[in-house]
Amino acid sequence: MEEIKGLDRAGIRIRTVTPRDAQALLDIYAPYIKRTAVTFEYEVPSVADFAERIAHTLARYPYLAAVDGEEILGYVYVGPLHVRPAYDWSVETSIYVRMDQKARGIGSALYRELEKTLLRQNIVNVAACIAYPEIEDEYLTRDSVRFHEKQGYRMVGQFHECAYKFGRWYHMVWMEKQIGPHLAKMPPMIPFREL
Repeated sequence: MEEIKGLDRAGIRIRTVTPRDAQALLDIYAPYIKRTAVTFEYEVPSVADFAERIAHTLARYPYLAAVDGEEILGYVYVGPLHVRPAYDWSVETSIYVRMDQKARGIGSALYRELEKTLLRQNIVNVAACIAYPEIEDEYLTRDSVRFHEKQGYRMVGQFHECAYKFGRWYHMVWMEKQIGPHLAKMPPMIPFREL
């Protein structure tokens, strides 16, 4: 995978994650669990559990990291939008950038590389399930929605007060983006491990 262009620091590139990266990814993810409502997960998973999640994802889908040397600055992965076979061409995205590395273009670069990979798999629809506050607070802003809008996603739905964290109720919104052609005869989805 190529080096990221246009960031304020040279040498940042995108590569595929392996289960051996579980601790580094958890170091990025844990603050989101502990201090934000960006994720509705309550407890930080163990390294072994997280490594298993990574391996499970890689069997079918991409799991990518932005790295500076050996240091991981952010990561992105997808999972199935739904398990029925008719949904094979649609996925749900998840993206996390280290808190001290936000607003540098890392997330945008990860999404660009992700979309290229998904198109090689014949996946044409991406969806994001995003925590959404009625009023922004110290645990959750609307930054993720704004980020996804900049990536070309559009709002398609909202669930009201469906998630409870830090003694507060939060909404959840769905955003989507179509990244490829919708053909009358779609080629089969190619698992990531087969690319």
